[in-house]
Amino acid sequence: MLEIQTQTDIQASPARIWAILTDFAHYCEWNPFIVAATGIARPGQPLSLTLAVKPGRMMRFRAKVLHARASDKLVWRGRLLVPGLLDGEHCFTLSPLEDGSVRLSHSEQFRGLLVPLLRRSLERDTRAGFERMNQALRERAERHNRQVHR
Repeated sequence: MLEIQTQTDIQASPARIWAILTDFAHYCEWNPFIVAATGIARPGQPLSLTLAVKPGRMMRFRAKVLHARASDKLVWRGRLLVPGLLDGEHCFTLSPLEDGSVRLSHSEQFRGLLVPLLRRSLERDTRAGFERMNQALRERAERHNRQVHR
């Protein structure tokens, strides 16, 4: 197993961040890592996702929503081709902080036969993709706050 964990603090409400995270149809407008997504954030529902793993290298896969609790936690599981080859459980957790901001914890647990072979690229490329997505999500959520408070 391999787990990649990232986090960022966002000056926005959990509801605002949740609205952006679960609006899959608009990922193409802001998300540099998951560049296309379709589906509904409801347990048991399928998702179709396209990742920009590296510049010029896309990966498409299907996932299933495992957990979706509004303004709190979103989890899905994706698989490469067949179960046990490369399975990933992707998780977003929103934790309100005392200063009014929200800590976004963004992680994935990888399991399967290909994990040892792909470990270095997963650690490097996937972590970089998560960081790019976190930054873009923070900018989108905080920009909305600035526009609302003008």
